[in-house]
Amino acid sequence: MNLDKLLKIFVPTDHAFFPLFMDDAENLVKAAEQLKCLVAKETIEERELINLEIKKIEHIGDEITNKTYEQLNKSFITPFDREDIHQLTSNIDDVVDSINGISRRICLYKPKIFNPIFIDMAELILQASQEIKICISNLEHAIDKKSIILESCNKVKEIEHNADEIYFKGIQDIFENEADAKEVIKNNKILENLERCVDEAEDITDTIKAVLIKMA
Repeated sequence: MNLDKLLKIFVPTDHAFFPLFMDDAENLVKAAEQLKCLVAKETIEERELINLEIKKIEHIGDEITNKTYEQLNKSFITPFDREDIHQLTSNIDDVVDSINGISRRICLYKPKIFNPIFIDMAELILQASQEIKICISNLEHAIDKKSIILESCNKVKEIEHNADEIYFKGIQDIFENEADAKEVIKNNKILENLERCVDEAEDITDTIKAVLIKMA
């Protein structure tokens, strides 16, 4: 048994992290909800208003990330490995940043026609975010709630596979049906970023699964 595990037996663990994790997960879901709203809007003005909301959510995410890192720096005993806490926080921050980036690109590029697949991809990002929230909400009692956490992790993996299929279908549709080269570039770039966002959501669950393995 290493020193860290031995200390955790005798020294109380700092539970201040779990509310921060939960705040982060809830903030992620809010960002995903706003993204889904944005891609469903038909006017530039409506999209730009939602973009401002997503930017605010992204700033809140940055604040939560900073608070978590500060807590990490001052905590002697953590609920699980310090590296994993840092990685989990960073992973969630990456997805919120990506959602903000997608929103900004849509408002910057102003595509003339919105590919319906954008809505499908945004829905998958929201579904993945909701499953991540389930994982995070059970993390404090990870040993007892392991099956629930793994079920949601597996759902995110399925969502990522679905996103890949939708992505390739979307690429095919763009290149077959869009004659304007500028619109092809715009739509292709937005779709690439949507697909990458789902990949980053799966990265969160990979970190969570690594935590579960270490707790076993």
